[in-house]
Amino acid sequence: MIIWLASYPKSGNTWVRSFLVSLLFNKNNEANLSGLYNIPQYPLRSHFNNLVNDIDNLQEISSNWIKSQRIINSDNKIKFFKTHHALCKINNSLFTNHENSLGVIHIVRDPRNVVSSILHHYSKENYLEAKRFLFSENKVLHKEFDKNDINKNKDMLTLISSWKNNYNSWKQFKKNYLLIKYEKLISEPEIEFRKICTYLSELMRKKFEEEKIDFAIKSNSFENLKEIEGNCGFKEAVKDKKTGQIKRFFNLGPANKWEKLLDSKTKEDIEKEFREEMMELGYLSKN
Repeated sequence: MIIWLASYPKSGNTWVRSFLVSLLFNKNNEANLSGLYNIPQYPLRSHFNNLVNDIDNLQEISSNWIKSQRIINSDNKIKFFKTHHALCKINNSLFTNHENSLGVIHIVRDPRNVVSSILHHYSKENYLEAKRFLFSENKVLHKEFDKNDINKNKDMLTLISSWKNNYNSWKQFKKNYLLIKYEKLISEPEIEFRKICTYLSELMRKKFEEEKIDFAIKSNSFENLKEIEGNCGFKEAVKDKKTGQIKRFFNLGPANKWEKLLDSKTKEDIEKEFREEMMELGYLSKN
């Protein structure tokens, strides 16, 4: 059964993923970005081997989402997958269901801060382009892929939709649902990461030692992850589309403050577009 780490891009998914890898897979509980393969992304091309003829056809892929997950779950073990995919339905095909999913850790972040990370990570020209990315209901992520590449374990078509649709889709998945806010991971890491541990203890029937939780939290501070990336690199970092230089994946983090970075037009447009959801999450006052 799958436990999903679901989020819109640039919302803290990799941070939570790194913490879980430290807690569940690293013997010394230290952060190690090279160990993130223990919680892979879904979907990957390898998940659809022998299932689809056209790996770039979203209609064909969607009709095999559930089938691919049944194959993944055929060993009857608990596993984790990171995803940015919206919890959607194409024709009559669901992205996932309760039969294949044990639960979801849903990570959200204030879209006024997400937009700055989108600007950086995806090499957008300006905030107008980044805002369009954030608002696009048909937004699909698709990395360029060499069909002759023998490494088939690569990203594939991922329908993320808009920030609004992505958030609203996953909040509907009520089976063992846990909401985690990026802002609280920054302000109250001990409380929030322990909340995740309590959630997993109940689902996995596994007890985590307090000292190991403490160490995993400290080891996976944003500052430490940024230092690890600086010293060792990070294979999930991307190249700048203009310069070709590798960009920092762990970039601003807590220093990404929309109050200092956004122009008034960008701020107001985001607040207008996502007002209901931002009020629900406490990012905007209801007054």
